[in-house]
Amino acid sequence: MSDFEHRSAEKEARHTMPGRPWTPQEEPRQDALRRYLAAVAGAASARGAEAPEPTVEEAKSEQPAPASRTPSVPRVRDVMHVPAVSVPGDMPFLDVAHTLAREHVNAVPVVDAEDHVIGVVSESDLLAKAAVMAEPRRHGPVGRLWQHRLYEKSHGDTAATLMTFPPVTVHPAERVSDAAWTAAHARLKRLPVTDLHGRLVGVVSRQDLLRALIRDDTEIQAEVESLVGQHLVDTRAVDVAVKNGVVTLTGRLEKDLIPELLAPVRDIDDVVEVVDAIVAV
Repeated sequence: MSDFEHRSAEKEARHTMPGRPWTPQEEPRQDALRRYLAAVAGAASARGAEAPEPTVEEAKSEQPAPASRTPSVPRVRDVMHVPAVSVPGDMPFLDVAHTLAREHVNAVPVVDAEDHVIGVVSESDLLAKAAVMAEPRRHGPVGRLWQHRLYEKSHGDTAATLMTFPPVTVHPAERVSDAAWTAAHARLKRLPVTDLHGRLVGVVSRQDLLRALIRDDTEIQAEVESLVGQHLVDTRAVDVAVKNGVVTLTGRLEKDLIPELLAPVRDIDDVVEVVDAIVAV
């Protein structure tokens, strides 16, 4: 990660907890957030350069990846929660509020009679409704379109009239890194997971994506050392060290072998950065 990316990640991390004092556990949490943001940024930059997404026919079959493809790429279906809590479009406002409180979530998908996701109703939607109930007259500037839309929507009485639409959803076969990019881009904490017909099959949270994106350094080191063993006859020629997702390679190698080794290490999804400290001989 560059210095600019580090500063941006740290700024974003600070904005997540304004005014709160730091605790001994806060440093690891902030570091995890920085790595998460780096992984999301990496997924975004690689979207156009990677292999195309599965076709409709391939997604329908959802066959497991061949054993030779290691490591396997984490998919949404591996981390999503099933079954997913949802509400029907005709559920009254107060019942929706009770559902959010009972399930300890800040948003819930709204579905039709056939379980198609038609929108998402969140605490923000309910707060707007509660504000109108408390004070029907709108204050402040009235000419902005988004204010008008929010005000009109807040007069609804059911999940379907209060919800935000169209919904932002992901497919079970999508890569976790792409789902994380979608969640970050849309600024959503929870994403409904739908099948090819738009029916609800699960839900995935940013915390689920974070845990899937960030592996323990020892696991990353084991994978890098495995790659070194595949590319070099003498694995002792290169030492591997991993800290906070940053891989440092040291040792002495023939010049032509260095790029052949670095490329697959950089391709590991969980690697934030690769520091090349190998001396060419």
